[in-house]
Amino acid sequence: MNQRNLLEVDWSKIPAPEDDGGAAHLTGKTLPPIGLLATDDTSVTLSTLRGRTVVFAYPRTGEPGKISLVDDWDMIPGARGCTPQTCAFRDLFAELKAAGAAQVFGLSTQSNAYQTEMASRLHLPFPVLSDEKLALTRALNLPTMEVADLTLIKRLALIVDDGRITHVFYPVFPPDRNAGDVLDWLKANPAKS
Repeated sequence: MNQRNLLEVDWSKIPAPEDDGGAAHLTGKTLPPIGLLATDDTSVTLSTLRGRTVVFAYPRTGEPGKISLVDDWDMIPGARGCTPQTCAFRDLFAELKAAGAAQVFGLSTQSNAYQTEMASRLHLPFPVLSDEKLALTRALNLPTMEVADLTLIKRLALIVDDGRITHVFYPVFPPDRNAGDVLDWLKANPAKS
């Protein structure tokens, strides 16, 4: 299937993911000291960051005009919507920062080169982290799906305070509302100083 427009999606025609309990163990976990390559050419170790960090994870962003990973990508619950989710975080970035997010990151198992192209094309004001080697995914036992022989993170968002996960959004649907839901949560739950 050719991906003409990655942003205009009729969510009523896309199957919603169900809560399979895959993220139930994450709240309260301390992040492991794993460095991940970021699209700004730095290595980020989330466990060492002070303050409140927002990390939103997604399976795989597409490229306009390119063939999708598999023909039935849109029919895999939770697969479609990575670009709308990412753009929503981009559009609400200043508000997320104003609501207490010291840092915002995207996260996927795609390569840094792939993500760097996407971050540039979408004009992202935050870095996207690559867990291509699945180090963080496996250490935290993040919920994943297998598609076309690839291990992809199921869509979720984490609120991390001083290296410890304090809140998890999972499952996330529709993806383009995730950033607004995170923003609402941040406003209702100010970080302790």
